[in-house]
Amino acid sequence: MKILSRTLKYAALCALAISLLAPKSAEAHCQVPCGIFSDQISFETMLEAQETIAKANVQMAELIKKDDPLSVNQATRWIMTKEDHCKKIMEIVAEYFLAQRIKPSDDDETYVKQLKAAHTLTRAAMKAKQDPSAEVAEAVKAAIFDLYRAYEGKEPDFHSHDK
Repeated sequence: MKILSRTLKYAALCALAISLLAPKSAEAHCQVPCGIFSDQISFETMLEAQETIAKANVQMAELIKKDDPLSVNQATRWIMTKEDHCKKIMEIVAEYFLAQRIKPSDDDETYVKQLKAAHTLTRAAMKAKQDPSAEVAEAVKAAIFDLYRAYEGKEPDFHSHDK
């Protein structure tokens, strides 16, 4: 038990050190209306990020049980990967949908529905950073689909992702 405690402390310190030293760069799309990116690509990117979050949760749980330096290292890398993908979802919502695509309209009901869905997705991604459960990862996927419904006004039709 003492080894596990020491290992978890080491993993936390490594994760903190790496996060402080890692370059802080955003990969968000510019805010010039060039038309290169599409709404569909943005939704697909968020769904891929959600799948990575879900996989990271499983991998972390398996690696933490092993209690050896290599497993701690790999678990730390999965934690960082999960953090990055949660952040990616939050950036797409904020910098693509809220800043560029969701616009006030004469139909206040649709606008409010889109804003609520975007906010719910942002909060779900934030919670996924903190909680490694499968339920929280699934809540992110559900929130992506809910944003799609509010934004597109129809049911999602993604070929590689569950509905």
